[in-house]
Amino acid sequence: MTRLKKVRQVLLFTLFLNIAVAVAKISYGYTINSISMFSDGFHSFFDGTSNVIGLIGTWVASQPPDESHPYGHRKFENLSTIAIAVLIFGAGIEILRESYQRIQAPDNIEVTVFSFIVMAATLSINIFVMTYESRKGRELKSDFLLADAKHTKSDIFVSLSVVASLIAAKAGYPVFDVIAAIVITVLIVKMGIEILKSATAVLTDAACINPEEIRRVIIRISGVKDCHGIRTRGNEGFINIDLHLLVDAEATTHEAHDIAHLVEDAIKKSFPSVVDVVIHIEPYQDEKA
Repeated sequence: MTRLKKVRQVLLFTLFLNIAVAVAKISYGYTINSISMFSDGFHSFFDGTSNVIGLIGTWVASQPPDESHPYGHRKFENLSTIAIAVLIFGAGIEILRESYQRIQAPDNIEVTVFSFIVMAATLSINIFVMTYESRKGRELKSDFLLADAKHTKSDIFVSLSVVASLIAAKAGYPVFDVIAAIVITVLIVKMGIEILKSATAVLTDAACINPEEIRRVIIRISGVKDCHGIRTRGNEGFINIDLHLLVDAEATTHEAHDIAHLVEDAIKKSFPSVVDVVIHIEPYQDEKA
């Protein structure tokens, strides 16, 4: 089974759980007139929406290289994570709008024991989803699953703030419901920025490995005189490297080719996430000579 197929299986499972959590929070939030619980449910709904985006994105990313995309479609997975960030920012704006309306026209919140039961149940599901996605994200080296796990992690803190606001409302301080909603918005925006930074780093070919670490591996290989111009790009599970390799000026093409193969094998052994190494051979000139 391919890596991306396993990622899609994880997303399908968490999609079901996220939809159940969102429905519970949104419906009961409306019932008791709690903007913080409703906002939390809205946040959970976007967890489910992000799962759908991930399913589409990983399916496209799993397609083989073609004439239009000779290097494959893997970056579509990272495009999907940017879509999540956009949805998150949209959720933050909606929550702020609801908070402003509540300040203009305050309403009473009907807090019952069942309110806390709903929050405890959904909080337990969120903790399970975050742990499950984080573990699978590291195991499958999926940026999307790791980003989605961060998304769910924010849900946990959001839910805790909702519980605090319900306690305050029960004690006769409903204004804390609006304050909790604003805090939720700040957490949502922070999470969106982190996800956006992670995705754009891959799409803009940010460096993945310190060139000096690669150079230390290369320079130990017999036949290598020096190397320079080491560049890396990609993500944790799919790194591409290109570099310039200096060999003896008197080496034959066959000998230089063999040395290049040794270098490629050594790099891939030292850095398992590396999938492709492009090496440019150059003749070594002894400056002392």
